[in-house]
Amino acid sequence: HLYFTSANNPKHAPPLLQEPPGCGRVFSGIQPTGVPHLGNYLGALENWVALQNQYPSVLYSIVDLHSITQPQDPAQLKSNILDMAASLLACGIDPERAILFQQSQVSEHAELSWILGCLTSMPRLRHLPQWKMKSKLKNEGSVGLFTYPVLQAADILLYKSTHVPVGEDQVQHLELAQDLARIFNNRYGDLFPEPSALLSDTRKVKSLRDPSSKMSKSDPHTMATITITDSPDDIALKVRRAVTDFTSEVSFDPETRPGVSNLVTIHAAMARISVEEAVAQAQGLDTGAYKQLVTEAVIQRLTPIREEIQRLKSDYDHLEGVLARGTLRARELAAPVLTEVQQRVGLC
Repeated sequence: HLYFTSANNPKHAPPLLQEPPGCGRVFSGIQPTGVPHLGNYLGALENWVALQNQYPSVLYSIVDLHSITQPQDPAQLKSNILDMAASLLACGIDPERAILFQQSQVSEHAELSWILGCLTSMPRLRHLPQWKMKSKLKNEGSVGLFTYPVLQAADILLYKSTHVPVGEDQVQHLELAQDLARIFNNRYGDLFPEPSALLSDTRKVKSLRDPSSKMSKSDPHTMATITITDSPDDIALKVRRAVTDFTSEVSFDPETRPGVSNLVTIHAAMARISVEEAVAQAQGLDTGAYKQLVTEAVIQRLTPIREEIQRLKSDYDHLEGVLARGTLRARELAAPVLTEVQQRVGLC
């Protein structure tokens, strides 16, 4: 459900910018699909928090326009937007250092998307992996699902973003944004920088019930996914029932021992230690005892986040105010860029 996520360097990743941190502008977005899970937190949100300190201009958007490419209950969607805002703030997103806003409230996103869509061919979109996957599952898909990579490109280019935290499943979509920047610049004169990938070495968190697949909010098995609002008892139960194997010793070997290795990954990430240190701490413990160590590390990190989310959700007026202020700041950046685009295209 993350719109752009941090991930290991994929095989065909867009090039990294060579400028040192402190230059440029970061943009990323997340869909309002309920409370983030542990994989979201370690794969993207933790990195988002760090980027606030590394770049002078950072924008994080709750991309609700992207979420409606799938059917949504209106009341639930509105609640999910505010819940996601609470989750981001509780994880450490600081609205003083980053612009946190709701995508649909900045109409320039949709307007630029239309203009860029007129520069995009249908075969180019047809070959993007998410369309091929999701339309195949449904046998067909909506126009919104087909064109939402153009909206993603508009999200990025609207702010002349230079850096985008990106995951393996979004690499080709970022390449579309790069292509559209080049196409527009070639036709109408230089305006947009070509955005480059920010790649993280964060390890992927796997399902606790099926370590061959990634942790997912949509997993039908309730024991497979830890959400950042799970109670200590829920966390303990899910880790205790996590799939391992018949070897009691703890080691890190994702190929032959994916279940145990997933627990080591989680332990290392949550305790902020290396995988080697996590394995060293497991010396003398069987997997059952090690699960208790993992549980304690997860609970220690997530408890203050869960408590802060509960506090923030008790004051929706405050959350709406944070998003409204973010929207104003985002529009201050977006409006002059769209005006420049319209002038160059000949619309005004």
